[in-house]
Amino acid sequence: MSIKRFFIIANRVKDQDQVFSGKIRDYLDNKGMTCHIVHLEEERIRLRKELNSTTDCLLVLGGDGTVLEAAHIGADTGTPILGINLGNLGYLAEIDSQNWEQALVRILNGDYEVESRMMLDGSVSNRTGRIYPGTCGHALNDIVVTRGTGLQILQFNVYVDGKFLNSYNADGVIISTATGSTAYNMSAGGPIVEPKARLILLTPISPHTLNNRSIVLSSSDRVTIEILSPRSGKALSAECYFDGAAGVSLQSGDRINISSSVNTTRLIRISRQSFLETLHRKFTSV
Repeated sequence: MSIKRFFIIANRVKDQDQVFSGKIRDYLDNKGMTCHIVHLEEERIRLRKELNSTTDCLLVLGGDGTVLEAAHIGADTGTPILGINLGNLGYLAEIDSQNWEQALVRILNGDYEVESRMMLDGSVSNRTGRIYPGTCGHALNDIVVTRGTGLQILQFNVYVDGKFLNSYNADGVIISTATGSTAYNMSAGGPIVEPKARLILLTPISPHTLNNRSIVLSSSDRVTIEILSPRSGKALSAECYFDGAAGVSLQSGDRINISSSVNTTRLIRISRQSFLETLHRKFTSV
């Protein structure tokens, strides 16, 4: 696919005064490309309005967090994303800032691949099944249910395709994609999975049991997390997060409904390194 029309999504904290993004825009302008700079902190609405299927590439300048935000905005259009890392070592933003020009040369020459990454759809409903307004969303990495303030333990049931799986007393639970397996899931002791795999990982967070194993589910499975009332009689404090974005407050009896999404995130890949080689590099750099 010939790439000629770009949106540069810049992180103002990591790209102060548009120095880096301006350099990339000037380079693309000199090559005859169409290029616009957008700062997510200020121009999300503009980007959602102007981004459409005619945009060839989202150039994301920042870290994995900025790539996740771009993935949410571009999910409906399937616009390919290239992450240029301006922060710590990332898994989603694979191009180092000093190698940006070589990466763009390869893109303009068609020397790249596009990977489609599975996403999750999620929603929060009450005990009668009514979905709360504003609680539907996508996730490229994970949907996390966790306790809110205080040290209260969460009690919840897990259902898969409507069938009861298990009850948990834990700090929460992570439902992640293969892409998200190297994020919070990994920190909680979950398995690391080749990111192009289509599956759903269920990993409890600090469960109060000797059995803290993760469960690997099919991408066709539908997961439901049912929040139970605290046994202590105290008020419930729990939240649900989609890729770490602003939390949705939960009440007793609420259900978080999760399934694979029809949308995918399309990531442009320049590196010839395999996932295992990248994983080794991340581990040895710590």
